[in-house]
Amino acid sequence: MGEITDRQMGTKPSDKDIWLNESAPKGHGRFIARITPGGDRLFYYRYTDSTGKRIRLPLGAYDRDGTSGLTLKAARLRARELTDLYLSGITDLREHLEAEEAARIAARDAELARLAEERAAAEAEQARQAARKSVADLFEHWARVDLINRKDEGAEVRRMFQKDVLPVIGHLAVSDVKKGHITEVTDALLARGVNRMAKLIFSLMRQMFRFAVDRDLIEHDPSASIRKAKIGGKDVERDRVLSEDEIRLLAQKVSGAGLLVTSEAAIWIALSTCCRIGELLAARWEHIDWDKGTWLIPADNSKNGRAHTVMLSPFAVKQFRRVQELNGSTPWCYPNTDGSGPVCPKTVTKQLGDRQRSPEQGTMSRRSTKAQALLLSGGKWTPHDLRRTGATLMTALGVLPEVAERCLNHTEENKVKRTYQRHSYIAEMSDAWMRLGEHIEQLTSAEF
Repeated sequence: MGEITDRQMGTKPSDKDIWLNESAPKGHGRFIARITPGGDRLFYYRYTDSTGKRIRLPLGAYDRDGTSGLTLKAARLRARELTDLYLSGITDLREHLEAEEAARIAARDAELARLAEERAAAEAEQARQAARKSVADLFEHWARVDLINRKDEGAEVRRMFQKDVLPVIGHLAVSDVKKGHITEVTDALLARGVNRMAKLIFSLMRQMFRFAVDRDLIEHDPSASIRKAKIGGKDVERDRVLSEDEIRLLAQKVSGAGLLVTSEAAIWIALSTCCRIGELLAARWEHIDWDKGTWLIPADNSKNGRAHTVMLSPFAVKQFRRVQELNGSTPWCYPNTDGSGPVCPKTVTKQLGDRQRSPEQGTMSRRSTKAQALLLSGGKWTPHDLRRTGATLMTALGVLPEVAERCLNHTEENKVKRTYQRHSYIAEMSDAWMRLGEHIEQLTSAEF
């Protein structure tokens, strides 16, 4: 029989199987080939199993070049490997190979499972490490994504956090922040007597931690179980209105309070125009039309996003002229120190607050020494109280409440009125501002 050759493997098929056998010693098994009537050329290893049954174990198809099957040489080598196994005492080769294949598959599946487990553990560790991000890091993330969309690009929130939040909890990992850490921040603010600030900062911290929850940085918002009403008590709507006597007294006190002339003017502009202090401090000279006597508050500076034109009374014009004498060379009515933009919207509010401290509070470090210079009998007042006072004086002077509301640039709450009542009230508003300015002029005439 000898060895099977490539020439034999190329034999033309017949109507029956053609079997080719290689010589082998007895008991070694045998390498054989088969050419089917359909032209298939296949290799086998034939042996006798432990039961005495003759078995033909398939080795694969023949391909002379080894491209799509086994070469004769490769098939013969595989047959010799099986012979070695057979001679080693493994007579049930098929079962042995099937067991080996099952073991190989099991080992592969176990390895795949191990790799999947390692991947899951690595992802869990990544999530854990992300959760270990510090509160300071979280704030920067929140600032880049959310706060940047605010008008001031988050500058005021950053100032508050850098002063009152981050020094207390900024070093903590976000996942370690508990309810007690939140209240530690707010309690410090309450101890300073700034209850409204405590509520505001609490709301901002809640926004930041909810931002973290939305991005799977933490599972639970540590502020969720804290009721806002518990931070500094229930919100009370301010109703402070300066009386006419207080306005007269303020006119006497303001010149000795150590304020900048521009800050003094801001008080009277806010009172006589009913504007928001932030709208005034963001004003540009291009918004003032001296010929028409108007001040345009553009939509970008307005709280409700709606442009508003104020008719300036002679009293209000006089105050703007005081500001122009000092700041007329810059684009802004109230420029910042380097002239690159408007002053911080909290500037005047802080100056007024510094001068309304009760005697027992004393003087703040590096702030005005005239800590009681602007105290009035009705209690502490703010620039926003001046706006409310101006509107109240208008109605006392006979201005219709609806016209006063228009002067305040309030959005009409009644949808039907907003939709169908389109009267501009320009003449009525102009008259209201003129009446108000004239009245304030009379109240403060001794000083101006």
